[in-house]
Amino acid sequence: MTKEAFWGTYGKQLNTQQRQAVETTEGPVLLLAVPGSGKTTTLVTRLGYLILVRGIAPERLLTLTYTVSAAGDMAERFAAIFGAELAGRLSFRTINGICAGIIASFGKQIGRRAYTLVTEDAAAMGLLRRIYTDVEEESPTEGDLQEVRTLISYVKNQMLEGEGIQALGEENNLNLSEIYRRYCEAMRSQKCMDYDDQMIYARMLLLKFPDLLSRFQARYPYLCVDEAQDTSRIQHEILHLLAGKERNLFLVGDEDQSIYGFRAACPEELLHFQERYPGGKVLLMETNFRSNEKIVAAADAFIQKNTLRHEKHMKAARPAGPEIKFLALRARGAQYTYLAKAAQTPKGKTAVLCRDNESLLPLIDLLQAQGTPFTLRRPDTSFFTSRTVTDIRNIMAYAKNPRDTELFRKIYYKLGTYLNKQAAAVLCEQAAKKGMSPFAAAKGSPALSTSVRTSMAKIGAKFRELPRCTAVEALNLVMGSMGYGSYLERAGIRQSKVPILYQLAGRAGDMEDFLERLSSLETYITERSNPRTDFILSTIHASKGLEYDTVYLIDAADGLFPQQMPEDPNHPTGAERSAYEEERRLFYVAVTRARDNLILFEFGKPAALLAQFKEAAGVLPPKNRERAYPRTVKPSPPTSKEVEERDASGYAAFAESLTVGLSVIHVRYGPGVVVRLEGPRIWIRFEEDAVRKFSLPVLYQKHLLVPE
Repeated sequence: MTKEAFWGTYGKQLNTQQRQAVETTEGPVLLLAVPGSGKTTTLVTRLGYLILVRGIAPERLLTLTYTVSAAGDMAERFAAIFGAELAGRLSFRTINGICAGIIASFGKQIGRRAYTLVTEDAAAMGLLRRIYTDVEEESPTEGDLQEVRTLISYVKNQMLEGEGIQALGEENNLNLSEIYRRYCEAMRSQKCMDYDDQMIYARMLLLKFPDLLSRFQARYPYLCVDEAQDTSRIQHEILHLLAGKERNLFLVGDEDQSIYGFRAACPEELLHFQERYPGGKVLLMETNFRSNEKIVAAADAFIQKNTLRHEKHMKAARPAGPEIKFLALRARGAQYTYLAKAAQTPKGKTAVLCRDNESLLPLIDLLQAQGTPFTLRRPDTSFFTSRTVTDIRNIMAYAKNPRDTELFRKIYYKLGTYLNKQAAAVLCEQAAKKGMSPFAAAKGSPALSTSVRTSMAKIGAKFRELPRCTAVEALNLVMGSMGYGSYLERAGIRQSKVPILYQLAGRAGDMEDFLERLSSLETYITERSNPRTDFILSTIHASKGLEYDTVYLIDAADGLFPQQMPEDPNHPTGAERSAYEEERRLFYVAVTRARDNLILFEFGKPAALLAQFKEAAGVLPPKNRERAYPRTVKPSPPTSKEVEERDASGYAAFAESLTVGLSVIHVRYGPGVVVRLEGPRIWIRFEEDAVRKFSLPVLYQKHLLVPE
């Protein structure tokens, strides 16, 4: 088929940049495609061009995608345009899939079977559980195990060794080097491998046996790789080997959309593409066909501030639409109330996007209570099995059964008992023999010092108090005077899950009701039918590649999104810059999911990413930004009636902005957390664990309290 005939039949809708990408078929090529630019259509059309115009046999083309489902989708897209017969002769696979083929081919060549691939989570998790317990001397939660498994995968994908593994372990408060060593030894001794091992073994075989490498290079002289920005270091090494001397490697991606750093994605490879492949071409597809012009312009101006990127500018194919909305709310919890109402009448296909699954839980709780249908993309219950939530559930469960020595062993050192491991073991043994709690056994124990017995008595009294508390009061007790909050700080454990627990506790009754609510919510998320609706809840990661008529972005606040800010934003270190720019890329991916309507929530103190996006959108805050509640100051003396009306309005706004669990700062006492509200009175727990009562009118009139 001639080029002209091909374009007349298959490519009428493609623009100039897309056509250039299709026609550039020889040598190394990097195609940088902005969001909504039609990269899948272009890639599929290019495969058809190679076959029909360039005369390349379909069997000699290998297309690699990020997931098995993506490979299936691309095969369907190709078949819809060029027919099922040609599609059936093409190879659409994942990198793991081609690595499995390399290992199998070598095994057949030497007459030996490859190691068994461990595909069941239970098998790998069981092995990791035993190793973790031995190394860390503590029983892991499901969340701990998932974190360790992710870190091991990161090590293999980044090809880390020695000091690199040790540094990663120190960063995550784990003896990762030892856990990793034992895990690898155990897998080898059982003649097993995981999916990451597949890539390690395949690369090793290609390097060690040139004839094997030559066979695969000859079989697939043309390589196409989708989502190249999500490819890891070891995957790039394998691609480099397979590309060989011909170097007909076509990478499609966009470093601006690289958001899988925790999975070892290596966007730096795209930045250094022409260094690795001298003479390679870098092409651009810069037209966004998805979002309206206002969203595209703001998103492009926002991402231009990143430094770890190629020079390119996204432009819109669609005209301007509705204004981007920034909704200022008094507190974090107000997002959920607003969205619970919006869910009843969604504007077209609507998505609520957030950085982490836990941000969705209070909204899910509300939607379930009011019976509003919704779709939850990639349901996740890791919140409930995380270290922090598991500990708090165990502490409260122990309050109901103080003779449970197994629970006591899991929690005593995380509270203010000051018991050492040996003393705790003795107390548990004595308590079991006498049929009493370890706290009761501690009262007359000569093995304990007076100070430890005093500490045990205090914590024991708090445990007896817990069942009589409201859910919020119980959380305050655990986090404050019982010492769990101090433990989290000492252990360097992020406390992002605690505010979510407060949000859920605010809708529960007592401690028992709170525990039941956590269990029922976990079960609800796990077992619900998850109907298809126009109101979708999703993390940004799970929404990648998708689009919606309306997008709400929640929890875009410092400490939540981004999780961490550089110590000096104007002069970040290399590691800080890399991490922060990935957070900015995640924000960019979120806003470019929206076709028509984009709504972002603001609450608390000004947030970095939101402020930067507002600037990019041309929404500049006034020079004298209003406070969360208005001051009673005017340039000219007001009348007595004006003062009365203004004070009433300002005080109402101030009082409504305060919620239980809200972090605040008192001018005299410093940072604290609201633990109780009753009429015109407020109770606040401060860092020294003291709970103080104040008059709301006095706090307002004298400007003594502000949100943290």
